Order: sequence, then structure tokens, then C-alpha cells
Amino acid sequence: QVQLVESGGGLVQAGGSLRLSCAASGRGFRSYAMGWFRQPPGKERESVAALSRSDGSTYYADSVKGRFTISRDNAKNTVYLQMNSLKPEDTAVYYCAAKWTISESTYFTSWDVWGQGTQVTVSS
Repeated sequence: QVQLVESGGGLVQAGGSLRLSCAASGRGFRSYAMGWFRQPPGKERESVAALSRSDGSTYYADSVKGRFTISRDNAKNTVYLQMNSLKPEDTAVYYCAAKWTISESTYFTSWDVWGQGTQVTVSS
């Protein structure tokens, strides 16, 4: 089972960009679908983006389509979330998650491993 560590969060003005990274340690990174989630202040955690184990499928929440891009570098055991045109409503703690799977699905009722989260704050 992998372990996940996020980085790249911070404070940015509206319209700016950030790239989040999620580094995985342990074996079998290529066997995991990867996802990014976020939890805004006072709200429940929500799915932002997901990428299937072989990059064959992606998922984006409607609120981030066209602005966010999920990608992975298997050589570095890292998944990224490029966030452009950031809005104040993107302010949240962002979490990376991994799901061991043999399918190309990006939808799972539960995820196996979670990172500790990284704060993203977008000022208006």
C-alpha cells in the first residue's frame, strides 16, 4: 500500500494558478487510480478530479472543468493537480487519494489511502 504526501498549497489571488503535488511512497503506484478531493471551510469533502490507473479516464467536477488538470508521472510516483483561473470558492483543504484497482474506473465508493491535506486559499 502506498503512502501519500501533498504539497504545493498556499495563498494566491483570484485568477492565479497553483500546482499541487502528491508524492506516493511504497509499491505499486501504477496499480492505483488517483484522485483529488477538497473540503471547503464548514462544508463536506467533495471530489475534484480523478485519473484512472492507466490514464485512460479522467473525471472533473463541473465546478473545475476547464480550469483544473489532473496528471501523473509514474516515473516519479507523483500525481499533480494544475489549478488555473482560481476563484475564492476554490478555497479549501485539498486531499490526494489512491484506490487500488484493476479497472480503468475513476469512480469508487471508497478510497484506500489518503494524504494529510494541503491548504489552498484564494483571495478576492
